[in-house]
Amino acid sequence: MWAARDLFYFLVWRDIKVRYAQTALGAFWTLFQPLGMMLVFTYAFARLADIDTGTVPYPVFALSGLALWLFISRAVMLGASSLVSNVPLVTKTSCPRIVIVLASIVPPLLDFVISISLFLLVAGLYGIFPSWKFVLVPPILLLAFLLALGLSLFLAALNVRYRDVGQALPFIVQLWFFLSPVAYTLHTPGLSWATIVQAVNPLVGMIGVLRWALVDEPAPRGLLLVSVVATFLLLVGSIVYFVRAERTLADDA
Repeated sequence: MWAARDLFYFLVWRDIKVRYAQTALGAFWTLFQPLGMMLVFTYAFARLADIDTGTVPYPVFALSGLALWLFISRAVMLGASSLVSNVPLVTKTSCPRIVIVLASIVPPLLDFVISISLFLLVAGLYGIFPSWKFVLVPPILLLAFLLALGLSLFLAALNVRYRDVGQALPFIVQLWFFLSPVAYTLHTPGLSWATIVQAVNPLVGMIGVLRWALVDEPAPRGLLLVSVVATFLLLVGSIVYFVRAERTLADDA
């Protein structure tokens, strides 16, 4: 992979430039998505559904979850389509195909940085400022990155052979959003499926720890361990599957 580092840098920079090409506002468009979703969630969940977030203002609560969600959802979508979007590289070069997938999930890190910056701004307006626990944000982001990589490797290889994956993925990601405590807390009464979700969704523990670090929400007991173990198993399994599938990727593409 080290020999393909120039290709990696090229693909990352190309994806960033293409995303904002011929736009007047450039990277500011990345700011509008978390801001718009925060406003919609505040109206829908805080006002209409009356979700209780304790002492944390709902806009701050929502942004603390959206930062991680926007990164991982975009990374998985781009990672899953990375090989079919770069068919010439897959079929006509001998570069490690894992570099193509890896490069595709790096640009969404910009979404996280901008979302966290927006969070800090909005939280500051409410008089909420980061504590020493803010140092936990990079490790949480790293864990989320590894989760996105594991999912992307598996889905990218599968998508080359079965293009139905690309059609079904937006719907699956949308379901994943509602099964993750991005806009609500799992302590909300009436969520009888919360225990099952916590047991199988690695994003639950990550968002819980991130909120603990950012707004001092109660620490998710044991859920971070679930996230770490699930991410590790998924990443290892996906790498094994990808390496095996790589032998026929050029033919399938």
